[in-house]
Amino acid sequence: MERARTVAIIEGLLAVLVWGGSFIATKVALADASPVTVVWVRFTMGVVVLGVAAAVRRQFAAVSPRELATFALLGLIGITFHQWLQSNALVTSQASTSGWLVATTPIFMAVLGRLVLGERLSWLRAVGIALAALGVLLVVSKDDPATLLAGRFGAPGDVLILLSAPNWALFSVLSRGALKRHPATRMMFYVMTLGWLFTSVLFFTGPGFSEIGRITPRGWSALAFLGIACSGLAYIAWYDALQHMPASQVGALLYLEPLVAMTVAAVVLSEPILLPTVVGGAVILLGVWLVNRRPGEPGTSPVIVVTHAGEE
Repeated sequence: MERARTVAIIEGLLAVLVWGGSFIATKVALADASPVTVVWVRFTMGVVVLGVAAAVRRQFAAVSPRELATFALLGLIGITFHQWLQSNALVTSQASTSGWLVATTPIFMAVLGRLVLGERLSWLRAVGIALAALGVLLVVSKDDPATLLAGRFGAPGDVLILLSAPNWALFSVLSRGALKRHPATRMMFYVMTLGWLFTSVLFFTGPGFSEIGRITPRGWSALAFLGIACSGLAYIAWYDALQHMPASQVGALLYLEPLVAMTVAAVVLSEPILLPTVVGGAVILLGVWLVNRRPGEPGTSPVIVVTHAGEE
């Protein structure tokens, strides 16, 4: 039992480390190809990896037309639209900034739960939401608060990456029912495949294969990391960890992701680590912790670990 828990912790950490690097890899790939090409190629690889995993685990099964429609909706929201937001955002947004902004997803899940499900919002959670909002302002201001005073919200990509957080919150909430009825690998294979098909429409009516030949070895390395590691292996490791550990404990590992993104971005992309970004990031994490903290428990709510907002 203890060995299984240790393996689960290692798998969860590996998934978070991989996902933390996804923003940087996307920036590298975008230097060679347009956002839609990057998304299409990475999920072509991801679908293959998840398909092999589902076959090896004997989790393939036919689903009803109603379930297929649900998976199609999830694929449209969580793969096609979500990755359109994030890949286009990273054209102008810094990878480190994106990592911190995506960390606000649990905040939007709490707000969504209040507005849609009528869930109670305590004063402590309200304070957490306010703190996270303050942290976002600090992060996007970078080292120039005057941009916010002038009504400019950071880089154009910062707006798109912030929009991806509530979009992923919606995806996570809608995924709960399907995860109760299907193994995670099977569900994600269907969702990713259908999302990839929707993306294929954008790809073939847009650049098509014209950009593929221009991708450099560095770009292909980034795409392989995104497709095989981020969209494939990391998902498998994450859900394996969830099978052997409480969701709240696995979810706590996600607090490391923006730190990983910031560190890797500094090393690989030479993005500066600015004090307002660090302080703002810390405030965001504090706000997220307060929102997800259960009364009398130091952990986080399992709501944040349905899937992962940065990678998806």
